[in-house]
Amino acid sequence: MSDIETKEFESIDIVKIMEMIPHRYPLLLVDRIIQFESGKSATGLKNVTMNEPHFTGHFPAAPIMPGVLIVEAMAQTSAIMVVKTLGKESEGKLVYFMSIDDARFRKPVTPGDTLHLHVEVIRSRGTVWKFKGTAKVGDKLCAEATFSAMIMDR
Repeated sequence: MSDIETKEFESIDIVKIMEMIPHRYPLLLVDRIIQFESGKSATGLKNVTMNEPHFTGHFPAAPIMPGVLIVEAMAQTSAIMVVKTLGKESEGKLVYFMSIDDARFRKPVTPGDTLHLHVEVIRSRGTVWKFKGTAKVGDKLCAEATFSAMIMDR
């Protein structure tokens, strides 16, 4: 094994994430990247708190995170993975959603949960990337989807 293969990945914190993607509160939905394999996969964390604005109107008596935001969090995790993979080549570019397929929601995500967002590349051709994403709390699958994105100039 080469030194690159054996080198331990250092997590990407929120400050670095904000340098990599343009999202900001209340739509920045990834707090940290804890796993990364260049061009292949990444795992992000989202700490779900009652302070988030969608909980005031999305089932306020039994707050659950909207499924569309879980899919968005998976997409943001994939955008961070793409930007890190491309390195300098990603400067001046944005990662745009193109499609969402086969989205399934299995278990509600509630305030106090830590959502693990795992994305893996299915295919990348030129500027178009396709991903499989899963969102889990502990070992429980909460959501999954297949989605694609395009890398474009700002």
